[in-house]
Amino acid sequence: MRFATYDRFTLDLPAAHRYPIGRYRLLRELLEADGHQLVEPEAAPWEQLARVHDAGWLARLRDGELSERERRAIGLPWSPQLVERSRRAVGATIVAARDALAHGVGMSLGGGLHHAGRAGGRGFCVLNDMAVAIAALRDEGAVDRVVVLDCDAHQGEGTAELLAGDDAALTISLHARPKGAARRVVPSDVDIPLPAGTGDDAYLDALAAALDRALADPAPALAFYVAGADAWDGDRLGRLGLTKEGLLRRDVTVLTRLRAAGVAVCVLLAGGYAPDVADTVAINAATARAAVDVHDGYPPAP
Repeated sequence: MRFATYDRFTLDLPAAHRYPIGRYRLLRELLEADGHQLVEPEAAPWEQLARVHDAGWLARLRDGELSERERRAIGLPWSPQLVERSRRAVGATIVAARDALAHGVGMSLGGGLHHAGRAGGRGFCVLNDMAVAIAALRDEGAVDRVVVLDCDAHQGEGTAELLAGDDAALTISLHARPKGAARRVVPSDVDIPLPAGTGDDAYLDALAAALDRALADPAPALAFYVAGADAWDGDRLGRLGLTKEGLLRRDVTVLTRLRAAGVAVCVLLAGGYAPDVADTVAINAATARAAVDVHDGYPPAP
């Protein structure tokens, strides 16, 4: 199994910025030290991005003409590096999805940019890698029915928007119940909002129900599994209260159930905002190792 990576295309952020840009390099270095194969995909072409994103939005993004409101919504300063990194993230998800279809499991060391919608980015997500990858794979005739199983601590409103009305795509989101009404929410096909401090056992019960829905007849050919590390109980922005052991059980449960049903799985990382970035990296590395075990046919017990 190989991992798609794009961490070399980094951003210069203030030291106090809450986006943990260094986690991706640290994770890649850890997996390299383990001897895993990595690939650095090309940036997604603009015409491919235009299959799902508004042309005006893409032009403003490309030319650095975002409004102040658009920049604030993203939460990252515009730069040519941001544009390149965002396109590389999409390219990595496309490659990981192709790997999944070819070998059962594929993974990007990033991606899961579920807040990005048709005409704008939000919450550190500039372009929606999953929606673009689905369009690209369908253009290639590689896949039809897909499911997005979003286990980030925050609801994936951008993915829900982009795949709304798509009868061959199912969006499922397990996330912390929003604290207030101000948060923009676009309904997924299946939303499972959970209370703060849900914890391992209750979360895994909800996950089992979500997987039942994901595998309902007809089952998808491909699943995008958004394995957010921000469901951890030590995360600054997530409030679900899972332990690291619970997160590993989550990963193994998702991977084994989907693969047992013959569904290819593209694993993506999404959020993770631990005060010590080493905790997020450890959670992501455990997800990657679980993916390798399932890919190789030796899944650990959930």
